Amino acid sequence: MPSFRASFFEVPHAAVYALMTVTVLTSGFCFIQAGGPSAPAELLYRYGGMYTTAIARHEYWRLLAYGFLHVNFVHLTMNMLCLVLWGGHLERRVGPAYFLIIYLCAMVFGAVIGNGIHSTPYLTVGASGATSGILGALLCLWILGKLDVGFDFFAINIGLNIAFAFGNSRIDWGVHLGGFAAGLIACALLDLIEKANIHVLRCKFPEAVKVNLTLLACVAALWAWSGQAQVIAAGGAGWGPALVVVAACCAVVKMVDLILSMKKGLAIVVTVLAGANAAAVMLSGGALASTCSPRWPTGSVPLDNLLVIFCPNPVLISGLAAIGAAAVTLWLCSKEISRGIEDVGFVGTSLRAERGRRRGL
Repeated sequence: MPSFRASFFEVPHAAVYALMTVTVLTSGFCFIQAGGPSAPAELLYRYGGMYTTAIARHEYWRLLAYGFLHVNFVHLTMNMLCLVLWGGHLERRVGPAYFLIIYLCAMVFGAVIGNGIHSTPYLTVGASGATSGILGALLCLWILGKLDVGFDFFAINIGLNIAFAFGNSRIDWGVHLGGFAAGLIACALLDLIEKANIHVLRCKFPEAVKVNLTLLACVAALWAWSGQAQVIAAGGAGWGPALVVVAACCAVVKMVDLILSMKKGLAIVVTVLAGANAAAVMLSGGALASTCSPRWPTGSVPLDNLLVIFCPNPVLISGLAAIGAAAVTLWLCSKEISRGIEDVGFVGTSLRAERGRRRGL
C-alpha cells in the first residue's frame, strides 16, 4: 500500500475532538471544585490520580481516570496542544477506532510502566502518556513506510518534548516513555492484525461499525476485568471471563463480517448495533444499581454524585438512557443506514474489494 502523504499540521478529526472535550470538561470540573486555575493533590487523588499503591489495591479505574485530569490550566493546555498537533495525523491515517485503541493503550501502559519505575510515593495525572503514545504510533508508521513525513517532524516534536521535560522537574518520565513505547508497539500490532485480517475477514469494516464494535468490546472488557479483579483479590486465577469475552468478540466480528457481505447487510449491522448499545446501557444501569444503598456511598466522589441522581429510580433512568443510546447510534450512522437500505448488492462487493486492497494499516 502506498505511503500516506502528510503535511506538518493536520486538522483534527472526530475522535480527537471527543477526547479533547472529555478531558477539558473533566479537568475543568476539578478546577471549578478547587475554585481556581489549578487543582490540589487531594482533589486529584479523589477524582482518579494515579498513585503509588493504586495497582496493588486493585484500583484499576485509575489507569484511565488519571489521563483526563490535570494539575493546572497550563498543564491541560500543553497536553491538548500535543493532542491537536499529533492526533489529527494519526486519526486520519488509522481511523478513529484504532486511534482510540492506541490512545487508551498508551494511557494505561504508560501508567503501569511509570508505576513500576517509581521507587518513592508519587501522584501522577495528565494525558502526557497518551499523547506520547500518538507520537510513538506515528513513528511506527514512518518506520513501516506508511507515513510520508520528513525526519524533521519527529526531530522537532520529540526535541521540544525533551526540552520541555528538562525545564520542568515535575515531569513523569516513566509515563512519557511508557506511553511512547506502548503507542509504537500497539500500532505495530494493529498493522499485523490488519495484515492477518485479509486471510480471516471478507469485508473492510466501515469506520462507524468499527468504532461501535470497539466501544462494545471495551464495555465487555470492563465487565470481565471487574470480575477478574474480584477473583484476583480473593486469591484466584480469574482468567475464565476474560477468555470467554475474547472468544465472544472474535465470534461477533466474524458474524458482522458475514452480514456485511450480504445485500442490505450494512443496514442490518447498524440496526443490531443500536440494539446492542441499548442493551449495554441497560446492563450497565443494572450493575450500577447494585452499588446503591445500603452500600452507598462508595468513596468515589464522581460515582457518589451520580448515584444521588440515579438511585431513586434506576430502572426508569436506565431505560431512558438505553433509548437515547439507540437513537444516537441511528442518528450518527444515518448515512450508513441509507446506504444499506438502498443496497442492491454493491455495498458488500465494495467492502470485500477494499479488504482485498488492504495490506496492513
